[in-house]
Amino acid sequence: MAARPGRRPAGAAGTVLRWRGAADAPFPFLLPFLLFLLWFAAVRAAASSEPPPKCDELRLGQYPEHNSTQEPMNCTNHTAYVQCLPAPNITCKDHLGVEKVFTGREVGFYKPIACRNVNGYSYKVAVALSLFLGWLGADRFYLGYPALGLLKFCTVGFCGIGSLIDFILISMQIVGPSDGSSYIIDYYGARLTRLTITNATFRKMQSYP
Repeated sequence: MAARPGRRPAGAAGTVLRWRGAADAPFPFLLPFLLFLLWFAAVRAAASSEPPPKCDELRLGQYPEHNSTQEPMNCTNHTAYVQCLPAPNITCKDHLGVEKVFTGREVGFYKPIACRNVNGYSYKVAVALSLFLGWLGADRFYLGYPALGLLKFCTVGFCGIGSLIDFILISMQIVGPSDGSSYIIDYYGARLTRLTITNATFRKMQSYP
């Protein structure tokens, strides 16, 4: 059969195929996918352009929390600085201002924590001296009160009454070292914390029925 003029038979070479609409396209989701890739690349570029934070601005969990059972060293004015090691693959600026990627073994910053000032006076030794040698004033000599220790020595502990009073005061940690430092006490030992009321204390009004 001869083809009509101006038309090509089906299957003839050089046939031109045309897509009549978006629904006829082989990949209708290609354009949204490309837009998503562009948006993701822009977000990553914006995030990477931000400078890394300082290590002392890290959130809890990005560095191991100080959880030691010993009093920190170099305690001054009831404050000590302990080493904090950022977690592996954390990027931040250390205490020297150097940007680095940490592996979990480098010191990132020093965190201030509350501590007790100690100067070598043991609570156990003070209580033992007050109990057994308090009538000789050994407890007062040990804590840095030589005048009271000499007075107790000359009066045999104020006839025993002063020795008993000192034993109670030292046991309750009311009397401490003369330099104002704290006793050396085990971390889970018999440590007393005094509660005081200051102007910063929150006062809750009591309601009466």
